[in-house]
Amino acid sequence: MPTSMPDIANQDSAQTVGTLDWVGMSNIEMPLLVTVPGQPDRQVSAKVDAFVSLDDAQAKGIHMSRLYLAVDELSASGSLQPAQLHTLLKTFIHTHADLSSSAMVRFHFDYHLRRKSLISKKQGWKAYPVTLQAVLSEQGLEIELGVQIPYSSTCPCSAALARQIIQDAFAARFEDDSIDKDDVLAWLGTTDGVPATPHSQRSIADIKVKLREDGTDLPIEDLIDAVEDTLKTPVQAAVKREDEQEFARLNGQNLMFCEDAARRIKHCLNQRQDVRDFWVRINHYESLHAHDAVSIATKGVAGGFLAR
Repeated sequence: MPTSMPDIANQDSAQTVGTLDWVGMSNIEMPLLVTVPGQPDRQVSAKVDAFVSLDDAQAKGIHMSRLYLAVDELSASGSLQPAQLHTLLKTFIHTHADLSSSAMVRFHFDYHLRRKSLISKKQGWKAYPVTLQAVLSEQGLEIELGVQIPYSSTCPCSAALARQIIQDAFAARFEDDSIDKDDVLAWLGTTDGVPATPHSQRSIADIKVKLREDGTDLPIEDLIDAVEDTLKTPVQAAVKREDEQEFARLNGQNLMFCEDAARRIKHCLNQRQDVRDFWVRINHYESLHAHDAVSIATKGVAGGFLAR
C-alpha cells in the first residue's frame, strides 16, 4: 500500500520543456480590507488573480494551493496596502523558491463612497470599479492602481448649434425694435423659448497609475476626488430638483469633447508626486452616434504603459 499521496508537480517532469511567464489562478473570491489614508479600513468583496513565473523549464508545474493560502492569510489577518502586498508577493516566491523568481497579484473590487448631492447635500452611495496590481521581480516592486470614474459630458459642438437655433427663434419671435423684458422672460420659460438643447452622455474615465516605489499608501479616494474635481461634472447619487438644476448648470459651463477631458486629467495627474506613470482612456458613450468617442493619454516615462 502507498504510504504517501502522489505529488505530480514535484515528481514528474514537463512533457514539453520550457519556461512560462506566469502560472497561477484567477477570479479567487475573497473578502479583503482596504487601507486608505485618513479613513478606517474598508471591507470589499474582491476577485483575486495570483501568479508566479515558472522559470524551471523541466518542472511540471507550480503549487497553486500555496498561492491560495497566502492570499487567504492576507484576507484573514491583513489589508491591501503597499507593504503587505510586498510581503504577499515575497511569500509567493519563497514558497516557490526552486521554481519562480517573479510574482504578481491582481485585485478587482468595487470601492463604495458616500457622496453628497450638489445643493441639497442628500447622500447616496457611488461604486467605483478598482483594479490593484502588484508585481515583484528582480527589478523590484511595481504597484499599479486603476479606477473607473463616471461623469457627464456635454458636446461643445451641439451646444453651439443649439445656441444658434435659440438665437434664430428669438429673432423670429421678437422682430420689433422695442422688446419688453417681461415678455422675453416669459417666452424663455416655454419650450418655444428653448427649442434646442445640446446632447450629453454618461462618460467614463478609465485611469491607471503606477505608484512611486517608496509609496506607503493606496490613494484611491484621493485619486477619485482629484479627477472628479478636475472634470467638474461627476455622476450624482441622490438628487433633488435643485441638484438636477445645478448639474445642468455645471454641464453647460464645462462643455467637453473627449480630447478636453483627457487633457484635463493628464494635467491633473502630471501634478501628482505619488504617481510615476499613468494611462488614461476617456470613453464618451455618445447619444448622437451609435459608436463611442475615445481619447487616450499617457505620461510616457521609461517602462510606461502600452496604449491598451
